[in-house]
Amino acid sequence: MMEYKGYKAQIDFDNDAGVFVGEVINTHDGITFSGRSVDELRESFRRAVDDYLDLSCDMGGDGEQPFSGRISIRINPILHRAIADCAAREGKSLSAWIAECLGRAAGVAKVKAG
Repeated sequence: MMEYKGYKAQIDFDNDAGVFVGEVINTHDGITFSGRSVDELRESFRRAVDDYLDLSCDMGGDGEQPFSGRISIRINPILHRAIADCAAREGKSLSAWIAECLGRAAGVAKVKAG
């Protein structure tokens, strides 16, 4: 995982092409980059984020800010107690239990609380 200006990127290696490929994961906008070495990948990532922010400013916007991984919701106290009990029964924190449930509902595997 790489991070730059609050944007986080997932890195994979394309063995056939012999290149590292990355994608910014905490925004809806598709920001991708690549590099043949770690230094080249890091520079490509920074350039991609900077270009994205520059383009957004040129278009009169601020660009989509990266997701922080934190959400705040209001729920009924009875539901709050029920999910706290469920989390405790499974030996998990409330955040971990909720993240796991939301991950299943959204079809996202391997979700853990931030």
